[in-house]
Amino acid sequence: MFFRAFILQHEDLSQVIFYALIITSLWLAECLIGAIKPKAKLAHTFLNASFIFTALPLQLLLTIFIILIMNWANANHWGLIYYIPYHSNKWVYYISLFVLLDLGEYVYHVIMHKIDVLWKFHLVHHSDLKVDVSTTVREHPGETCIRTCFLMLWVFLLGPGIVVLMIRQVFQTFFNILAHTEFRLPHKLHMVVGAVFITPNLHHVHHHHELPYTDCNYGDVLSIWDRLFGTYQELSENETHFGIDTHPDPAVNARFVNILKIPFQKLERK
Repeated sequence: MFFRAFILQHEDLSQVIFYALIITSLWLAECLIGAIKPKAKLAHTFLNASFIFTALPLQLLLTIFIILIMNWANANHWGLIYYIPYHSNKWVYYISLFVLLDLGEYVYHVIMHKIDVLWKFHLVHHSDLKVDVSTTVREHPGETCIRTCFLMLWVFLLGPGIVVLMIRQVFQTFFNILAHTEFRLPHKLHMVVGAVFITPNLHHVHHHHELPYTDCNYGDVLSIWDRLFGTYQELSENETHFGIDTHPDPAVNARFVNILKIPFQKLERK
């Protein structure tokens, strides 16, 4: 009871602690058995970790508005969830909202790729030439704002409660970090897990430097949306090359200030 009460009263802190534990554990595993040399990995990690200092304050600030919207929606019984049959049943309530929130993240991700002004912020994440667990936090502060505003919209439209959002955040955090590790799952395990969930094998394809693979495997937690909407692709590890073909210069991609400038420069689509 105390643990549950602490989490509910300190949602932001709980998320940060959980995020830090998962990402640190996987980063250490990469150091021990990964392919990137320790010196290069440290430099790469410090670069990507710099984005935490721009993203975290914005995330914490904007989360206040998510909570306000959620409280209003719950108090007024507002949201799509109230139109779903048997929504008063806990299983129907939690599963429906989890699936709909995941669909919302899929839609958000597709929009970030398809609208040029938004893509310019999102390509900062794709510009990483060495995808590993630290790539998870490589997010331009502009995209942090955009992503959180989309979450506000989904909360307003769907009407989830705080427990649903927290369960969703746990799954999202775990799968996002896992998807960016430099390890791929064994093929047979991937075929089983990837039938439902996004795996590193699938998300690595999304980080391939050329179309059409950049515009595939948009899923956040569930892979069913890519299969349903025709954006599912597979690519072998040997054929996958990270980065983005419009920004291949390591001199740009390895310097924090230069990366922050990318969205404000002329966009070149290939």
